[in-house]
Amino acid sequence: MKRLRIFAVAFCLPVLLFSQNITITHGPYLQKVGEEEVTVIWTTDKDAVSWVELAPAGNDSFYSQERPRYYDTVYGNKVVGKLHRVTITGLTPGTEYRYRIFSKEVLGYEGHRILYGNIAASDVYSRRPYAFRTLDSRKEKVSFRVVNDIHGNTDHLRALLSDVKRENTDLVIFNGDMVSTVNEEEGIFRGFMDTAIALFASEVPMYYVRGNHETRGRASSSVYDYFPTPTGEFYYAFREGPVFFLVLDSGEDKPDSDIEYSELACFDDYRSEESKWLEAMVMTPEFRSAKYRIVLMHMPPVGSTWHGTREVARKFVPLLNDAGIDLMICGHTHEYGFFGKGEKSGINFPVLINDDETCLDAEASDKITVKTKDLTGKILHTHTFYLQK
Repeated sequence: MKRLRIFAVAFCLPVLLFSQNITITHGPYLQKVGEEEVTVIWTTDKDAVSWVELAPAGNDSFYSQERPRYYDTVYGNKVVGKLHRVTITGLTPGTEYRYRIFSKEVLGYEGHRILYGNIAASDVYSRRPYAFRTLDSRKEKVSFRVVNDIHGNTDHLRALLSDVKRENTDLVIFNGDMVSTVNEEEGIFRGFMDTAIALFASEVPMYYVRGNHETRGRASSSVYDYFPTPTGEFYYAFREGPVFFLVLDSGEDKPDSDIEYSELACFDDYRSEESKWLEAMVMTPEFRSAKYRIVLMHMPPVGSTWHGTREVARKFVPLLNDAGIDLMICGHTHEYGFFGKGEKSGINFPVLINDDETCLDAEASDKITVKTKDLTGKILHTHTFYLQK
């Protein structure tokens, strides 16, 4: 019996020795924020099962009462891993909520039993809980910020977005090429998301538009895991206040057969499928009833004879010309550009191209006002777009 007791202690000892604190490595940040749902995303350094606790806005303690838990689940199972994406549905439009994230380490499996370790959680005691507000199509005004072509320059990103707060900005748009290539998933955080999280992304909705550079690299196929959308694709739509936003994916800029893509590109077919979705989307009552309609796309359909530019001009522009588009916002060229409605042959809406060292500070209410600001906050250009009759 004595030997058995010693053996039992020795058997348990490795578990005790290797059970260390789990750490939240990145996040949380918000995705898929809508009128009735939100997805909260974060990562940990160890495999874990994760959940979010949700509370209404208020000055009471976060634990003045028990809060409901929402888990990261798939096909009825709670997900175990290092990437955590918790979707919460059934929310109320235009409503503020507080939230806290949790991750419980999974040490291993013993038959049908799981061995759990420590829990990592965000702090709600020495600081206020994280908070967010759901979208609201009934709002009369929406303010938003747009940046693009950052290519991992976090100093520029910080300068362009350092003043973003829930009190002054409803949402932020990352309009492509936030990094130059995605060779590892960690590069998403190092290149721009850690900075965004530190500045605003835990509380201000951020919407991602894929650029052509983010289609490149051995981890490029995993980018969607970090920026999920309502459609399951990089093209999707959402409505905030008077604006219906159409997010389009312009794909790559060269032919699929280009040697740079090493026989991995299929963007011509992808854009054709996207055009079918776009044709249906612009006919929906939600799109038609919006006061304003803004298109977000990385590559502009003007200013170049490259293959990608010609593709989006041929496959997307004819559908948009008949859809009452108030403004298209693009990047890609690393140069400011503006083409008014009808200034370019075959394009029946204005196209604004943002530089790589400027941001667009925009507001839509009785009109759309867009200010181009440089790294110091100086206003370089102002554009105003009035309600179409």
